[in-house]
Amino acid sequence: MQYPATHLVVMGVAGSGKSTIAAALSKHLGWASAEADEFHPQSNINKMSQGIPLQDQDRWPWLQQIQDWMTGQARGGHSTVLTCSALKQSYRNLLSEAEGRVIFIHLHGDAELLSQRMQGREGHFMPPTLLPSQLASLEPLTAGELESGSLRLDITRSPEQLIAAILAALQLPANELRTSPLASNPAPSAH
Repeated sequence: MQYPATHLVVMGVAGSGKSTIAAALSKHLGWASAEADEFHPQSNINKMSQGIPLQDQDRWPWLQQIQDWMTGQARGGHSTVLTCSALKQSYRNLLSEAEGRVIFIHLHGDAELLSQRMQGREGHFMPPTLLPSQLASLEPLTAGELESGSLRLDITRSPEQLIAAILAALQLPANELRTSPLASNPAPSAH
């Protein structure tokens, strides 16, 4: 039986560890991966680099491009792992319209920890000064989203613990998961 493609959207505000967790999941599962930041037009990157928060009108074309990529992957028979802040339910609703099953994995933590993580990053266009605007915009996963399989995980847990929790909750193959998911071999795709 052929299962539809699954899209794991690792979401949360800047500094929550989306890239680390998504990279580990993609490597472990052998699924296609993408960073939502790669889909931003230069105008959005310019705004964020200057510390100017994006507005909805900046985000809709960006989110549509991400959804189109997910659908393209699904049509090719590929499951995906991607990072996307997906701060508002309306954004998640748009992404959920992609072909295949879309599951959100919300990495959350307190503002102090997130700020510390952002200050330790180098070479990223989003400055720590934008964290308060992201936290203000964040609409946590709804009860309906959680009931449909999406997850909310605390970032005080180690990356290994987070990966293990995601694989177990979503009943994805956990074979070959070692102490470091970043070093594990990709498992066959589960679609």
